[in-house]
Amino acid sequence: MAVYTPVSADELAAFLAGYDIGAAVSFKGIAEGVENSNYLLETTAGRFILTLYEKRVAAGDLPWFLAFIGHLAARGLPVPGPVADRQGRTLQQLNGRPACLIEFAPGVSVTEATPAAAREVGAALGRLHLAAADFTQVRANALGPASWAPLAARCAHPDGGSRLGEIDPELPGLVAAGLAAAADWPAGLPVTTIHADLFPDNVLLLDGRVTALIDFYFACTDTRAYDVAVTHAAWCFSADGRVFFPDRATALMQGYAGVLALDAAEIAALPRLAAGAALRFTLTRAYDWLNTPADALVTRKDPMAFARRLAWYLAATPEMMGG
Repeated sequence: MAVYTPVSADELAAFLAGYDIGAAVSFKGIAEGVENSNYLLETTAGRFILTLYEKRVAAGDLPWFLAFIGHLAARGLPVPGPVADRQGRTLQQLNGRPACLIEFAPGVSVTEATPAAAREVGAALGRLHLAAADFTQVRANALGPASWAPLAARCAHPDGGSRLGEIDPELPGLVAAGLAAAADWPAGLPVTTIHADLFPDNVLLLDGRVTALIDFYFACTDTRAYDVAVTHAAWCFSADGRVFFPDRATALMQGYAGVLALDAAEIAALPRLAAGAALRFTLTRAYDWLNTPADALVTRKDPMAFARRLAWYLAATPEMMGG
């Protein structure tokens, strides 16, 4: 979450005029993340999230995202749904961007994961994959392995030469190693609709239970074990990527297996899948680090936090993953 596109009080009032949710009481930007512009909105009728979709989210994909969110909510998952206006529309335009109001969900995103939280998240991911089994709409993973080399190439000077070394001298070598490993990408594993971004800030918990899974704007049709690998990378390391926590990893994997068991081929592929996940986030963070507008209300995220994870996964065995 972030703020790239500002919304004035008058613009907000005009936008809300099409809804039956009362008048605005408070409205503030949410600075976490780097993908969309997000605001916490409180009206006389309740609390909502207003999202303006920025360039990385294609407007043509938004009906798919909203359909998937609705599918999961209808199957009882804790997924906040979009709010319709008086005409029954959930997608709008605001300040030149596609926009949507989303239900507000109670809970808190953890800043330091515990094994108990990791176990709950693993189980929630398993339930998500079960609920997605009969979702038939397909969306390709725009940030899958085929995108990683081109994304690395975009982290370059206009006249040639990588800028990755400006971030850290070790980063070019780690990215090269990750790209080489990704050339041998696992094939033939079970596919479903995945979240693909289940980081701690996309999970809300209350009293130790998951109350909401949010931010589905990287969801896609892909290998389900890759989704497990993304979540493993997000939850099982210190924030800077320097420390791996085996107790979190064991809890996460046990929580998932208690709902939906991975098969032997998926387990064997986990280190390579997780290295790919770490490379994907290293590259998107590096690109954002080099290109985030100076006046954006957003905290840039350190690419090295995932480059260090990448190095760990390249040396890992399936047994080290905690399953």
